[in-house]
Amino acid sequence: MGAGAIIGIVLGSIVALILLVAVLGAAVGDNPESKAPARPAAPTPAPTKTTTAPTEEPADDAPVKVTARTTKFTPSVLHDGSPYTSVEVTITNVGSDKTISTNPLNFTITDTSGAKHAAELGMDKDQMDLLNLGKGEKATGVITGKGKFTPAYVTYSDGLFSEGVRGRVS
Repeated sequence: MGAGAIIGIVLGSIVALILLVAVLGAAVGDNPESKAPARPAAPTPAPTKTTTAPTEEPADDAPVKVTARTTKFTPSVLHDGSPYTSVEVTITNVGSDKTISTNPLNFTITDTSGAKHAAELGMDKDQMDLLNLGKGEKATGVITGKGKFTPAYVTYSDGLFSEGVRGRVS
């Protein structure tokens, strides 16, 4: 057997092995029993051209009331070692016959300098649960922002109204 034939057999074997691994990987990856249940995508509020700031107290037609207070950051098992600031938030569905989602991604924290901080998922073990609240129901949980800062207020917005509703942090 010549050198060219040996090289051809070796290269062919390598290609066949790569294809076999790819096919097996695709077959194992498509197993629905091995996947965690899919979470619905968080609703993304449509951008609005609002020049007024969200109200601190809910307006008469606002379907939610948001209250917030400072709380200690309690690291979860997913904590990456970075500094975080947590705020305990209570949200109440005060007037909507529709359910209100308490997805942590619907909240932002604004600090005393006016900088906004997006909610960081999975960092605080007491994170706000993903719930749907009927009229009159409320939920309490922690919203966490990355970094050390002094929170001034928390804004909740889920697209049901054009402006977010603020709760001043006490």
